[in-house]
Amino acid sequence: MKGPAPLQRVVYVVSLFPCWSETFIVREIAALVESGVDVRVLSLKPASEDLVHDDAAALLDRVRHPRSLAAAGAALLRTAATRPRVLAGILGRIAADGWRSPRVLGKSLAALLRGLEHIDWLRAFDPNLIHAHWATYPSTVAWALGRLLDKPFGFTCHAHDIFTERQLLARKIDEAALAVTISRYNVKWLREHVAGSRARRLKVVHCGVDMARAPWEPDGREDNLILAVGRLDPIKGFDTLVSAMALLHERGVDAHCRLVGSGPLEPALREQARRQGVAGRIEFAGARPQDVVRRWMREAAVFAMPSQVAADGNRDGIPVALMEAMASGCTAVSTRVSGIPELIEDGVGGLLVEGGDAVALADALQRLLGDAALRRRLATGARERVEREFDARTEAARLRGHMQEALHVA
Repeated sequence: MKGPAPLQRVVYVVSLFPCWSETFIVREIAALVESGVDVRVLSLKPASEDLVHDDAAALLDRVRHPRSLAAAGAALLRTAATRPRVLAGILGRIAADGWRSPRVLGKSLAALLRGLEHIDWLRAFDPNLIHAHWATYPSTVAWALGRLLDKPFGFTCHAHDIFTERQLLARKIDEAALAVTISRYNVKWLREHVAGSRARRLKVVHCGVDMARAPWEPDGREDNLILAVGRLDPIKGFDTLVSAMALLHERGVDAHCRLVGSGPLEPALREQARRQGVAGRIEFAGARPQDVVRRWMREAAVFAMPSQVAADGNRDGIPVALMEAMASGCTAVSTRVSGIPELIEDGVGGLLVEGGDAVALADALQRLLGDAALRRRLATGARERVEREFDARTEAARLRGHMQEALHVA
C-alpha cells in the first residue's frame, strides 16, 4: 500500500503577518522552512504594523495578503458555482455557531471571504496541509479551505481563543487532521469545558525560544532593575506590578522597572503609577524591536510576568517573553496561572506567586533583588528548563513530525 506523500508544502493561515507580538509563529515557520518544508503564509489582514522584526521581514516573500473586495467576490462566485453544497454547508455551520454574536458572525464571514480570495492560488500550490494559528478566525478559514480543497487542516490553539472565544472549537478539534495546543493545562481545560474525550486528539507543542540566538548571560546585571514585557492588557497583570512597585518604594527598596509594550491599558497604568507615587520608578518604554528587548533582558536583574485571570476568564498561555528572559539569564518572577507552572518550577527555575497578589509579588521581587546568589541559582535552573523543553527548533521538529503523521489519517 502506498503511504502518504512526504510533508513538502504547508500553508499557514494567520490573522496578521507580520505581527509584532507573534514572534513565536515566525520562529516556527522559519524552523520548518529551514528543515526543508515550503511554507507559505495567508494573512487575513493587510500588513499594518510599523514595527517589523527582522525575522518576520525575511519571510515576507512567502506571504499573501488581501488584495481587493472585487477579487474576493469573484472567488466567492466561482466557489459557489463549483462547490455549492460544500460552501453551503460551511456557511450554515458558521451561521449556526455565530448567530448569537453578530460581530463574531460578521468577522467570520469576512475572514472566509479573504481566504476564498486565494483559493485558486492554493489549488495551484497544492499544500499537503493547511494549518492555522489561533482557534478563532484563522482556523475557521483553514477548516473551510480544507473542506473546499479536500485538504487536511490543522490548527494550534493558545489562550483567548479557547478561554473566551471557542468558535466552532469542538468541531475543529473533532475534524482536524492535527489539533495542537501549547500546554498540558490547555488540554485539561479543554477536556473539562469543551471537548470531553475528544481532547485526547490534542498534541502539545510548546512555543519556544531560538536558543542559538539566546546567549546565557546571568552576570553583570543592574541589581535594582526589573524588566517586564508584554501587551498592556488585563491578562498581563501589570496593574499588580505597579502596586508591587509602590510597596517596594514604601519599604525603602531601591527598585526601578522598565515596562516594554503597548496596549489599551497604558493610560490607566500611567495614572496608577502617578497616583501611587512611583511614576519616576517605572519607565513605560512602548513596543520595541526584538534586538532591543534582548539587550534589555541581558541588563535587568529580574524579569516580572505577573499574569492573572481577567474578569472575562481570559488568561495567558505560556508567555514567550517569559521563556526568552529565562533563556537569557534574567531571573523570573511569575504566577500560578494557566500553563506557566509548566515552564517555571517554583524555587528551581524562578519564583511563582498567586495572580493579582501585589504583596506576594513585592515580596518575591524584594527577595530576588536582595539575593544575587539566589538569582544565579534560579537563572541556572531556568536555562536548563528552557533548553530541555522550550527550544523552538526542537518544538518545530516535533510539530513537523505531527504534521507528517496527520497525513496518514487525513
